Amino acid sequence: MREDDSRTDAVDARLAARLAELRAERGWSLGELSERCGVSRSTLSRAERAETSPTAAVLNRLCAVYGRTMSRLLSEVEAEPALLVRAAEQPVWEDRPAGFVRRSVSPPHAGLRGELVEGRLAAGADIAYDRPPVPGLEQHVWLLEGALEITAQDVQHRLAAGDCLRMRVWGPTRFRCAGTEGARYALAVVLP
Repeated sequence: MREDDSRTDAVDARLAARLAELRAERGWSLGELSERCGVSRSTLSRAERAETSPTAAVLNRLCAVYGRTMSRLLSEVEAEPALLVRAAEQPVWEDRPAGFVRRSVSPPHAGLRGELVEGRLAAGADIAYDRPPVPGLEQHVWLLEGALEITAQDVQHRLAAGDCLRMRVWGPTRFRCAGTEGARYALAVVLP
């Protein structure tokens, strides 16, 4: 097993425990959580037992229910964040079936409203989020490599390398890598 795989597995295990903890804090059954987020009870159960890693879309729905950004949730499963985040210590999360890799370059930190994420989408990847984790979330997407289509508020934006899309997210969004090569982007996220 590669070191990256064991690090990803450890994050998945801590994420599963945190998801179970968040549900327990609210006193919700799996059925109640399923009704609130629109994800099947069996999928939620498997995610809380670390039998499967939730997809980006499922994690987004859970973040919306729990009132957290994805980065904030993922930061909660990491140790206390340091001021200097070395490349080798940046948490990486993967949605392998969707072709999405997310590196938390500058994870959320107490007292800071912004964070920086590196996203990688494989050629043909198409990820749709049905709602923002936090309404009004400010995002700046700077495309570093490849081509990317982002749809927000029913408007499609086509980005080429070097382009930056700035937006506040109020509704559904979609990230689509329509090219024959993958895309890599930097995402700055600022809480409202």
